[in-house]
Amino acid sequence: MSVDPKKTASDGPEKVLTSQEQQQLVNEVRRLIGPLSGKKSIYCSDASISRYLRARNWNVKKATKMLKQSLKWREEYKPEEIRWEDIAHEAETGKIYRTNYADKHGRTVLVMRPARQNSKSTKGQIKYLVYCMENVILNLPPDQEQMVWLIDFQGFNMSHISIKVTRETARVLQDHYPERLGLAILYNAPKFFEPFFTMVKPLLEPKTYNKVKFGYSDDQNTKKIMEELFDFDHLESAFGGNDDTGFDISKYAERMKEDDKKIPSFWTRENSPSSVPKNAPSLDSIRLDSGSDASDKDKINSSADHGTDTGITNPEKNISVNERKEMPVQISL
Repeated sequence: MSVDPKKTASDGPEKVLTSQEQQQLVNEVRRLIGPLSGKKSIYCSDASISRYLRARNWNVKKATKMLKQSLKWREEYKPEEIRWEDIAHEAETGKIYRTNYADKHGRTVLVMRPARQNSKSTKGQIKYLVYCMENVILNLPPDQEQMVWLIDFQGFNMSHISIKVTRETARVLQDHYPERLGLAILYNAPKFFEPFFTMVKPLLEPKTYNKVKFGYSDDQNTKKIMEELFDFDHLESAFGGNDDTGFDISKYAERMKEDDKKIPSFWTRENSPSSVPKNAPSLDSIRLDSGSDASDKDKINSSADHGTDTGITNPEKNISVNERKEMPVQISL
């Protein structure tokens, strides 16, 4: 069944507002939330409120409710207080890590390797994911609020699939990190992974339907898109790049410990006045080889969807080789 990327299940066609109209709605949410102090005040910058509004299609009431729930969660979970020593054991295999490069749009890159899962603790896995999300946000440039996920499926098998962890991951990311994902590329996902998407689909929202793409190492169109997005001298060889250094837990630990030292100052900074962050263009603006003999299903094609905050549009088209098919992914991030 096709899904219109401009529609959400609950909020109808996505609204397109002027900057002034957006700011008015941000001010209304701020009024409804009431006076804030400390970390709550810092968290509720105009840009942050704008993300919650976009996640709820600029519905002030729904965005306010969502933001209040996040503030309560942050007060109880205290994600900004998680430090490297709390989650170091989860990071040992390099199953999730922040790279030391960004994509060509300035978006910080988070690599995920689900086959390297080394923990059976759902609580521990989620805590590490939250730490990684907070670390990526800490390292975003001032004019960028979104990140890129590169998911490497090398060595992945059925034993690495956990509905429980997926459900909790979706809940945390959807509820408390809205509009943080710009693009996710699932690289070399095995065929048997498709039914898994069918199972988890009810847990996920349509908002991010266009933000996730499948890529394959033996597909020329995938290579073109990766070249448009990344500097190959920095990109890992697992994703077609030239860097074959590999993950080094000792070096990564030192990076994270240094980042941990920045956290206190991050939470004492002044609020950013911007409510309209810089977004990377959708992939329909990236020129593909129009003279190629590749069929439509072998290209990333997308309908113009400039009203949505995504890295890829039109989820009905996919990066594929031969008869590979992409299952829709629906996470509102």
